[in-house]
Order: sequence, then C-alpha cells, then structure tokens
Amino acid sequence: MTQLDALFSPFTLGPLQLANRIVMAPMTRQFSPGNIPNDLVVDYYKRRAEGGVGLIITEGTCIGHKAANGYENVPYFYGEKALAGWKKVVDAVHGAGGKIMPQLWHVGSVRKEGMEPDGAVPGFGPSGLVAPGKKKCHEMTKADIAEVVTAYADAAREAMNLGFDGVEIHGAHGYLIDQFFWAGMNERTDEYGGDLAARTRFAVEVIQAVRAATAPDFPIVFRFSQWKMQDYNARLANTPEELESFLMPLSDAGVDIFHCSTRRFWEVEFEGSTLNLAGWTRKITGKPAITVGSVGLNKPFVDEEKKGFSGGEPASIDNLLTMLNNKEFDLVAVGRALIANPDWPLRLKQNKTIEAYDLEQLMKLV
Repeated sequence: MTQLDALFSPFTLGPLQLANRIVMAPMTRQFSPGNIPNDLVVDYYKRRAEGGVGLIITEGTCIGHKAANGYENVPYFYGEKALAGWKKVVDAVHGAGGKIMPQLWHVGSVRKEGMEPDGAVPGFGPSGLVAPGKKKCHEMTKADIAEVVTAYADAAREAMNLGFDGVEIHGAHGYLIDQFFWAGMNERTDEYGGDLAARTRFAVEVIQAVRAATAPDFPIVFRFSQWKMQDYNARLANTPEELESFLMPLSDAGVDIFHCSTRRFWEVEFEGSTLNLAGWTRKITGKPAITVGSVGLNKPFVDEEKKGFSGGEPASIDNLLTMLNNKEFDLVAVGRALIANPDWPLRLKQNKTIEAYDLEQLMKLV
C-alpha cells in the first residue's frame, strides 16, 4: 500500500459514487459567449473526466436572478439554450466515466452596472455595501431575498432534471451568500443580521429550498471560505467555537458535503491544532469535507503579495496525502494544476511529468 492509495480509493455518499477522491475545483473561465456553454466548454470538462477526475465541479454558473451575474461570458444556469448546453456537458462527462455538479452562483454586490443581461441592474447586497464602509449598491428587501432563494431552488431542480450528480452552492469568496455571513458587509438589524450564527439565515433558507426542490438524497455541496476577494485576511470565525456556531445551522439545513476554500491547504486554521479548515469542518459537523488550496502547484499565487497575503512555498503532495490518510478530510479539490494538466490524476498515479501552471494558460480553454 502506498500513500497514493487513499487518494485513488472510491468515495460513496448515498447515490454519489466516485472512483477516487480527486475533485476539480470550480474556476471561472469566461468562455461561454452569450452565456451559453458551447462545444469548447463541453470538451473542456470531458477532457478532465477522461483524465481521471472523480468529481467535476463546474465554474460558477449564474442562477436565474437579474443581478446574479458580474462577469462577461460566464455561463448561465437558466434559459432553454444555456440548459441545453449544460445537458451536453453532463452527457459528455458521464460518457467519459466522470461525475459532475454545477456550482450555483450569485455575485451579489460585486456586480457593476453595465453587466449582462441588463446593464441597468445594479449589484444587490444585504446592506448595500460593495466593501466594508462603502455603500454603493441595492440593499436587498425581504422580497428580494425570497426571489433569490427561489432562483437557487429553481436552478437546483434543473440540475437534477438534467442528470447532474448534485449541486454546489457558492457561499464563499465575498459573493452574495458570503456577504450575508460577513459582518463587514451585513449590517442588517432584521432576522438576516446579528451575530455570526444569525447571519447564516439567508444561506439556511437557500439550502432548505434547494433540498425541497430536489430529491431527498440529491447531494448538496456547500462552499465557504474565511478569506474574501475584497480582503484576503478577512475571517468569519476566529475560534473553533465560532466556526461551530457558523457551520451547524448549515449542516442542519441539509448540506451533505462542505467545500472548505483556503488559499493553501497546508495552513493550520487555529492555534493549538494541526487541522486545516477542512479538518476542523469535518471534526465539527461529522460531514465529509473537501480541502482545496494550491494543490499540485510548484510556486505561490502571483497575486498574493499584492493583496497583503503572506507568501510561502507550496507544500508537497506528500504532505497532502499524509493529511488524507489521517482522515482529516475526505476529498481533495485541484484547480490550477488541472488547467495545466487535464490528466493530472493519471499523471500522478503513473508517476509521469506534471506540467507547471502558468497564467498564460488561462488565455485559452483546452
């Protein structure tokens, strides 16, 4: 038995049966003109399934709400043409022996006027803030909240009907759901504001609506993060107790798997413990956890020092495998290494050369 055996062992959760523990992390690629996944997108995901990825989580896909989108050429998850495009993706991935989930996304206050589909629609946020102390977007009413919750449920229902193997709800990185979590962006005094546990209410309603709109055993993955793209050093929880107060309402609402987004998988989350964020999440909730963060990279992110995030060389794959073998988490998400190597799992398993990731690789979809 080698350390790699755990990474390539099967994973089962209800109807979800994965050939291994490797997950393709969601990465926004902006190669869907007209917001419709085309044949290039189909081949992109199919190639990763052929390359040995156990579970593919798609790039962020916009739910059917007028303010959900914040970027050009990202795929939507509503409308006949976009859903037909996603059906081709699902069929191609399944045909290659893979499993796939869409990441359901609303960017919230990140949206700027002029963006598709209606440039007159501003960003939406829990308190009208685009950054802490900076009020520049639409403050969501309770009617707005109900509309967005319904849009998430509708998207999840469509995903199940199209044959996806589950859904991931994007609750990380300073987008809409995370804006409700974050005290710096959520100053509400109603039931959607308050302390960290109270600020989970919007996400809890989304999760409950997704569960109600799908089969009882349809897998729901929830992605969250401490860091925000508006502030890499932001933290929701500073202690295990605070993390528990945050996670348990989400877990009780119906999350099956937590996707714990960090910039570096090897960093410990709290002093006095060697566990990373995924390790703590699994320990607190008892639910399966996905770790992510610079897996398979051979150099630091180029933008980290610019944004005040301390440097540090990537940890070796051996470190990751030790953590997985210790059952600190259940699944491992790989991002940029899969951009450089569509067959990263097979290369790793067969001890073949793994190409280095480079920013220029984002300029085309292969």
